[in-house]
Amino acid sequence: MSEANSKMSWWEVIKSVAASMFGVQSEKKRQADFSSHQSILPFLIVGVVFVALFVISLIIFVKWLIPS
Repeated sequence: MSEANSKMSWWEVIKSVAASMFGVQSEKKRQADFSSHQSILPFLIVGVVFVALFVISLIIFVKWLIPS
């Protein structure tokens, strides 16, 4: 983002959260994300959804590996 006050799109928030979850988010990008003066709510929503999907996928994978 070129301007500090411009809002990030949902796609940009998703990419930012995904990069941070995989540990490849640069410090420069992280600072740019949180210096945009926008609400932290989109990051929280996307983060909770990503974590929930990750946990559900792990449960499904384990149930698939270990048959009843």
